[in-house]
Amino acid sequence: MEDKEIHELIKSKGNTYKIKSNEWFFKTGKGEYGEGDKFLGIIVPECRKLAKELKDVPDSQVEMLLGSEYHEERLIALLILVHNYEIAKKSKNEKECGRIYKYYLAHTERINNWDLVDLSCHHIVGDYLLDKDRKILYKLAKSKLIWERRISIISTYTFIVKGEYEDTFAISDMLLHDEHDLIQKAVGWMLREVGKRVSMDNLKDFLKTRYMVMPRTMLRYSIEKFPDVERRRYIEGKV
Repeated sequence: MEDKEIHELIKSKGNTYKIKSNEWFFKTGKGEYGEGDKFLGIIVPECRKLAKELKDVPDSQVEMLLGSEYHEERLIALLILVHNYEIAKKSKNEKECGRIYKYYLAHTERINNWDLVDLSCHHIVGDYLLDKDRKILYKLAKSKLIWERRISIISTYTFIVKGEYEDTFAISDMLLHDEHDLIQKAVGWMLREVGKRVSMDNLKDFLKTRYMVMPRTMLRYSIEKFPDVERRRYIEGKV
């Protein structure tokens, strides 16, 4: 399939009525985190279908999609990478898994919105690092690029599902005073997942010496599943 045919196929699934709402939802205005991003108005389930349909395109066309000005085309490229990574993992092709992992991290400037990060990083970065040194996540946590910082914490979701929380807590500490609300929300979300999937007691121990100084957005996300009375005590600083 030629590049032009791929673009036409993807654009044919767009909905012009959704373009404006997406531009607002993903903050594409001047000075906002998604400034200048363009949309075709394609919903995520349709992007998943397109990614499966295009899963066998050559690397050059994945690169072409990842470099697109359209948000959904970049998402489709990432979903193709996720699909191909999972296929390589099932066939125990460690070399291919490593190639996709390295390719992903080499293109973080194109993974430039929160949904693009959240729908891909733990499937590739988190999974690849399950049995490996995870120092790259700590390097990403120090990045000036917000999307790399978000990748660093969201990738730990894979570890949490496996019952591990140490890296989530360590990276949360590194990002504890991050000023961007997208990082505050991401950290709070992963902390909440530790409480939900691993240990509520460990989460409370972590929060005990930090809840008074962490951003309120981060705290609210992390205690979202607490009983109402207990949640109010944290918000009011009475724990």
